[in-house]
Amino acid sequence: MKLSDFNYTLPKELIAQYPSKTRGNDRLLVLDRGENSFEEKGFADIADYFKEGDLIILNDTRVMPARLFGKRKTGGKVEIFLMDKTASPAKALVRSSGRIKEGEIVLLDSGDEVRVLGSSDIGRLVEFENQPEEIMKKCGHVPLPPYISRPDEPADRERYQTVYASCEGATASPTAGLHFTEEIIDKLRKKGVRITHITLHVSYGTFAPIKEEEVENHKMHSEFYRISGENAAIIDEARREKARIFSCGTTSLRVLETVSEPPRFGRSPNRGGSETVEGLTDLFIYPGYKFKAVNALITNFHLPKSTLLLLTSAFCGKELLFKAYEYAIEKKFRFFSYGDAMLIL
Repeated sequence: MKLSDFNYTLPKELIAQYPSKTRGNDRLLVLDRGENSFEEKGFADIADYFKEGDLIILNDTRVMPARLFGKRKTGGKVEIFLMDKTASPAKALVRSSGRIKEGEIVLLDSGDEVRVLGSSDIGRLVEFENQPEEIMKKCGHVPLPPYISRPDEPADRERYQTVYASCEGATASPTAGLHFTEEIIDKLRKKGVRITHITLHVSYGTFAPIKEEEVENHKMHSEFYRISGENAAIIDEARREKARIFSCGTTSLRVLETVSEPPRFGRSPNRGGSETVEGLTDLFIYPGYKFKAVNALITNFHLPKSTLLLLTSAFCGKELLFKAYEYAIEKKFRFFSYGDAMLIL
């Protein structure tokens, strides 16, 4: 399968640089795979596509202020993009005007020192003199994606998080969830829709570019996921009842598909209950994949030739998806993290 088959041309002005003025006040393109059709709505209308007994899965990861700035002893500027706050030494992407030597000390804007070590599978290893959590609180910046061509601003600390974010550890937002407000979630509850959470700490693995022209040769980096026993039980119940399961975001979908083999999620064969399920996933989904766990997907518009575009092509069907993208470009939808949304039924 050729990567070039998943390319498209996007006018630069359609890349959303800011979120909508009001959360949830975004456009929604609804794709119906059964009817091979799509229609334009507002995101606030999304509850109309749910019915009593449906289940929606939300990713409750919280984005870390993982972008740190500092200086070398020579005065040169350094940017450290922390990948993981738990490991020591930690993995990070390190940028500077010149190559930083192994063992070199960088002085951060907070006054804290960080030692840059050797290479890792992602960037460099770095060692902090104090706890990374405390350093990020003092001087961390919101890690906006590179296609947002501006520095982060105070408003991004709220708008680049979902309203239900609770488990800090991500370096990128699960952006499909950015459209949800408490009012929309409450409307779903009143309709009898079950709402539950999983955690996948979105990281470099989700957004790393595909460098292989043969799609099948691409390898995803691993990302941590967790489903509590309580939430696993809710998912188990929905599956037994053959209820429709809506995944909010490609991240939630990858977790659900990862734990669907064997098809029991967190069910314990000994106690009949459900246990917490956690681990690492490097699941790469592209056309030809057979979905086992999800009936509908809420997602944003994705970059050309990206793993996310391949996943949505697999779920939706490439022909219908690319027709919808052509329509979205013609109608000037807003693309990528702060852009508009799609619902694929």
